Amino acid sequence: MAGKKPKLAEVKTKPTGISVMEYIAALPTAQKRQDSLVLAEMMEQASGEEPVLWGSSIIGFGSKRYESPASGRQVDWFRIGFAARKANLTIYLIDLKKHETALQKLGKHTTGGGCLYINKLADIDLEVLRSMMALTLA
Repeated sequence: MAGKKPKLAEVKTKPTGISVMEYIAALPTAQKRQDSLVLAEMMEQASGEEPVLWGSSIIGFGSKRYESPASGRQVDWFRIGFAARKANLTIYLIDLKKHETALQKLGKHTTGGGCLYINKLADIDLEVLRSMMALTLA
């Protein structure tokens, strides 16, 4: 595989020009709206980047080209982000392996792939989440 140029994959979820604040204001419950505002502020402070709506429901901060170690495939994606889903808040931290110790202290959550799932921010320790964001961005 040496000498092969990595292929940039085309993903369906891309940055949009839709207002993040209007999107959050339209969320169906007060709890989701409030938690989304808090997460957006935390991620903006951590990343130093403005929030951007990716696709129809993901709020992302910054951008980075990721490369799959297995396939060499590359994709442009946000550095950190979240989505206020019907069932939970999905927080995108990409590589959760480096957060194993923090996850033990975080509070009520589940994980899958590079995603952290929580029902509401009151269920977790926000300072632990802040440290996880900082580590992801480092």
